[in-house]
Amino acid sequence: QVQLVESGGGLVQAGGSLRLSCAASGRTFRSYNMGWFRQAPGKEREFVAGIRWNGSSTYYADSVKGRFTISRDNAKNTVYLQMNSLKPEDTAVYYCAADRRMYPRVSDTAGEYDYWGQGTQVSVSS
Repeated sequence: QVQLVESGGGLVQAGGSLRLSCAASGRTFRSYNMGWFRQAPGKEREFVAGIRWNGSSTYYADSVKGRFTISRDNAKNTVYLQMNSLKPEDTAVYYCAADRRMYPRVSDTAGEYDYWGQGTQVSVSS
């Protein structure tokens, strides 16, 4: 079992930056591919970024490519999402998730993730 706790959300002006953190419990964290998803009011949860268990590969939604960076520190059991050049359309609750299947490719499908955090609100004003 893995427990995930996100932090770092908040209110920021357009063009600003935030860094989200996702702290995980359990030694198996370092074996799991990890993802960040977000959900805006009235919309479905969508993939934002993912990272392979060893950090060797990263994946991004087209909407955030070039602005967001996902990284992980397995020694600290933590995954990060650095968000730069934020836009009002980035406003959402952001969730981190763990995929315990240990597949080579990081999934962009929410249903394939086994563990989820409680989410952290990111609000971007124009």
